[in-house]
Amino acid sequence: MKVLIRTATPITAALFLAASGYSVAAADAEYGEYLSSECVTCHRTDGTQTNIPDIIGWDIKSFVSVLRAYKTRERQNKVMQTITSGLSDEDMEALAAYFASLKKAVTK
Repeated sequence: MKVLIRTATPITAALFLAASGYSVAAADAEYGEYLSSECVTCHRTDGTQTNIPDIIGWDIKSFVSVLRAYKTRERQNKVMQTITSGLSDEDMEALAAYFASLKKAVTK
């Protein structure tokens, strides 16, 4: 049951976004925002960096490349390897679109 709900939710969201006139890029970013809750547990969305790397504003191709490197274990980090193991290519691209759309905070 849990798998069916997880599969149905993104499909339902995509259909809703398509019907409401969002562009494909906007739909990807919206889906990425939906998926980002696990990411923002550690990574800040305002662009300020702590000991965890800043991931906002990256270009989509680089972001996806890094996620794939964690998924294939080319990059070493147990937490990131675990998180990316459950992501599809579509999920990675949506997350990349969402984080690319965010702006860094202005520091004074």
